[in-house]
Amino acid sequence: MVIFDGDKRVFKLDTDNTSYVMGITEEGYLGNIYYGKKVDSTDLVYAMRTGEHPFTPSKVPGEKISFMDKFPMEYPFAGTGDFRSSCINIRDNAGQEGLELKYKSHNIYAEKRKIDGMPSARGDGSMSLDIVLSDEALGAEVTLVYTVYEECDIITRSVKVQNTSGKEFYITKALSACLNLETDVSDILSLHGSWARERHIQRSKIEYGSYVTESLRGEPGHQDHPFIAVLSGNCSENCGDVYAMNLIYSGNFIARVQKDQFDKVRMSIGIHPEHFTWKLESGQCFEMPEVIMQYSCKSTNGMTNNFHDFFRKYILPSKWVEAERPVLINNWEATYFDFNDDKLVQIAEEASKLGIDMLVMDDGWFGHRNADNSSLGDWYVNEEKLKGGLKKLVDRVNALGMKFGIWFEPEMISPDSDLYRSHPEWALALDGREPGLCRTQYVLDFSRHEVVDYIYGRLHDILESANIEYVKWDMNRPIAEAASLSLPADRQGEVMHRHVLALYELQERLVNDFPDLLLENCSGGGARFDAGMLYYSPQIWCSDNADPVERLMIQEGTHLIYPLSTTGTHVADSPNHVNGRITPFDTRADVALTGTFGYELDVTRIAEEERNLIPAQIEKYKKYRNLIQTGDYYRIASFRENGRYDSYMVVSKDKNKAVLVYVQVVTDSNVLNKKIKLCGLASDKKYIVDDMEYLGSTLMNVGYIMKPLRGDFQSVVVEINCAG
Repeated sequence: MVIFDGDKRVFKLDTDNTSYVMGITEEGYLGNIYYGKKVDSTDLVYAMRTGEHPFTPSKVPGEKISFMDKFPMEYPFAGTGDFRSSCINIRDNAGQEGLELKYKSHNIYAEKRKIDGMPSARGDGSMSLDIVLSDEALGAEVTLVYTVYEECDIITRSVKVQNTSGKEFYITKALSACLNLETDVSDILSLHGSWARERHIQRSKIEYGSYVTESLRGEPGHQDHPFIAVLSGNCSENCGDVYAMNLIYSGNFIARVQKDQFDKVRMSIGIHPEHFTWKLESGQCFEMPEVIMQYSCKSTNGMTNNFHDFFRKYILPSKWVEAERPVLINNWEATYFDFNDDKLVQIAEEASKLGIDMLVMDDGWFGHRNADNSSLGDWYVNEEKLKGGLKKLVDRVNALGMKFGIWFEPEMISPDSDLYRSHPEWALALDGREPGLCRTQYVLDFSRHEVVDYIYGRLHDILESANIEYVKWDMNRPIAEAASLSLPADRQGEVMHRHVLALYELQERLVNDFPDLLLENCSGGGARFDAGMLYYSPQIWCSDNADPVERLMIQEGTHLIYPLSTTGTHVADSPNHVNGRITPFDTRADVALTGTFGYELDVTRIAEEERNLIPAQIEKYKKYRNLIQTGDYYRIASFRENGRYDSYMVVSKDKNKAVLVYVQVVTDSNVLNKKIKLCGLASDKKYIVDDMEYLGSTLMNVGYIMKPLRGDFQSVVVEINCAG
């Protein structure tokens, strides 16, 4: 619900359990008043005061800049007295920077408008609010867009800038949202890592100054993540307050938490201002990516389930939310580049006998690519490997009762490729410098429409040539030297953002032209696991590291925000190809259970005793697949924190079914049984666990008895059913 109290000049946005309140001062400044548990009153202007009463420029002449430095500005602007971190900055054609945005108008409406050229949450009747702020001296109008998703306790925010002057100006900073908070928050929650260890949870204290998580890689990257949360000091999985922001964007970002000299906290998120400038001509608009914002008083578990419900209902492609995902086998770790059609069919023949649904042909099927140093851009089938062509191979796999999928890396070009030899200007490069390589490849210049159209044409022709039902879309290097020979000097700062917009255009065309295609995104593993990609693909390859111990920490951080069904999880070889760890086959499968289950190995070469376990592993996954896709996820214990074991569970929405996963990483000697306190059950319902009957309140308060397992890297999956 959205309310505007005209007498008090207050906006109140209500979800089922929260209220977000803004107010307009008599000078027209829009301030953030309150965000927290639901309140009934709009008589909240008093909470916006910054000190002496009444301390506004009109009441205390000569102190405007002092006011700006304290006021909880809803959308902070730069250059006119607010010395804290800003959200927007504009340079006019005289080279001056400075904004002063004041309230002009607003509109409350039921049908949400889609953001032009970018993914955003579906509206589905949710109520929206536009607030127009204006700087008349500059000729800029800034529209703040809010949509309220009541049942998820989520508010989305985005921003549109329009040039209403008769001259061009340059946007040099374009963040999507800001939140001003009191000091009852004391901790920061963020996600960090590297290749093969993405999205590890980090919790740190809020100190004076700024805490920043960011990416300048042209993608969110393995290192940081476009998410930030601040917590109350007592916040845990089961109690405490959380304020969180998640950016629906797949490029450079910055998220900041700043504590000022008055102990106030400002949190903001959006496109990174470094390497970004956008020239806006008279009459044109620029739109910023959407932010998913929430407050939860129900702990990090509460935040997690709000996010999961929201993604399933409003972000993920609707077709795939509850659809059964195929159990697939990918040939990458089985063969790398060393394969031909007969080898792939041999893998498919064995996989089909074991109950696997789909074969995915990974890198190496095109051009003359027998290593990672050639042929990107040459999306033509290598018929020396695939004799008779792609359709013949796909038909052979289909004849075994299996689906077929294929790998692409559309954004890249190899120096050793026919495409580069024909069009070297199609690669991003700094004029006069030797281009820098990463993984022996360059990045295509997606600011050129002819490049985007050419690449899409090649993908389209390949997908039309055979019965291909799945695409793995990869990106294996970051973007550096982001300069385009096709853009004038004053638009070079647009290259990074234009790449992201072109990426979205390509994937939009792909899923529209092939509506039954299952698209899985990937970027060197998990470098582009973000909300923008999930708008087009219901699942993303979580990490190139499928070692189950490392995956416990990767999946803990990923599932903090994203539904389990979005996580590409496979059973891989042992010793693990990344870190060499040796783990039991069933433990690898149990850790992969809570995701989109599959295999990353050669089923024709693994030990027979392991191969014989696969049908039961698949049966277990399919038994719990619907529960994993639609249920509520609860974190019980964290190996990251305790160094010994990990545990989590999924509970059905009706609270009649649940599954508990317990992984003992390190064996303890001479220890007693553990009491694992379960979560999310109905207190008054009776449940059957291990043929014993318990009240839900007993399992949640007293606990389920977990006996010590014998050996390191052991796991157990416990089924919980309502006795009724």
